[in-house]
Amino acid sequence: MDCLQGWPQPVVRVQALSDSGLMTIPDLYVKPPAERPSVGNGGAVTSDIPVIELGGLAEGAAECRATIRAVADACSEWGFFQVVNHGVSPDLVARVREVWRAFFHLPMEEKQAYANDPKTYEGYGSRLGVEKGAILDWGDYFFLHLLPESIKNQNKWPALPSSCRETVQEYADELAKLCGTLMKVLSISLGLDVEQLQTAFGGDAVGACLRVNYYPTCPQPELTLGLSAHSDPGGLTILLADDYVKGLQVRRGDDWVTVQPIPGAFIVNIGDQIEVLSNAVYRSVEHRVLVNAAQERLSLAFFYNPRSDVAIAPVSKLVTPERPQLYRPMTFDEYRLYIRKKGPKGKTQVASLKAQSVN
Repeated sequence: MDCLQGWPQPVVRVQALSDSGLMTIPDLYVKPPAERPSVGNGGAVTSDIPVIELGGLAEGAAECRATIRAVADACSEWGFFQVVNHGVSPDLVARVREVWRAFFHLPMEEKQAYANDPKTYEGYGSRLGVEKGAILDWGDYFFLHLLPESIKNQNKWPALPSSCRETVQEYADELAKLCGTLMKVLSISLGLDVEQLQTAFGGDAVGACLRVNYYPTCPQPELTLGLSAHSDPGGLTILLADDYVKGLQVRRGDDWVTVQPIPGAFIVNIGDQIEVLSNAVYRSVEHRVLVNAAQERLSLAFFYNPRSDVAIAPVSKLVTPERPQLYRPMTFDEYRLYIRKKGPKGKTQVASLKAQSVN
């Protein structure tokens, strides 16, 4: 853990670079040609990511089964889907967006009071990974812990705007409920007992955290990314996308598909821990974020994760002679060290677990 005590270079806020009026981005943000967004093939704008009406879960048996099947199909075919009629109030969604937009537009000295370090990442940050000389992403963020209660510290959350802490807690409570529902749906869809995935995550002792992403305008968006290609290391991610500016791209075969968020929807994606537990019946999918020359972009990613000290391995019922165990056990504490050291690196981490799997 010594390598996580401090950043390898002085941290520069991307927002400060953008606000300075520079016309070319520093070399530190220029991606290798193979990783840059393609102007000609950056991924067609599409609403083909499955959209699932969660209200069916509370209706009759047939509607409930159809909703569970829709989630199963989306997880198998895309690893991503949008949910509507999810039970989170539109007023709360509007308020949580508003407080975070206001935070990122506070004077820099106000934000700097929450500057983070790589040991926990909690606070105001501008890079992932501690490799010296790494190519960085064009974005700032605020990261905070929500669950378990033992590691939550609201004193590390922004005190301004004045409603921020209360609004974030209300939002966290609602999204934790939504994730609990989705975990039950995923369990049933895999042919497991309704609580089996939640139990594997640690029952009531699960982890949850929030990463609020701020992508300032960029003078050369064709040369960089707001967030490099990666799969999420945790269990489930619930993304509240920007309500005006597109930017999320999902890998679909050899192509990148630009997601068109539906107003009022959340975007849900499978993380590496669900891939491991399902023995790759459901797979996490690489995604990345584009930046924009004309408009800033804000998104909120809620991560629902296993208890950090519980070993995660494929559920025994999903291991068969035809589908042997693909991944060796590992705790989430061990697993997330990889991205904290190296930053987002595609699916290299979960692939390494598979390469060392039990034969």
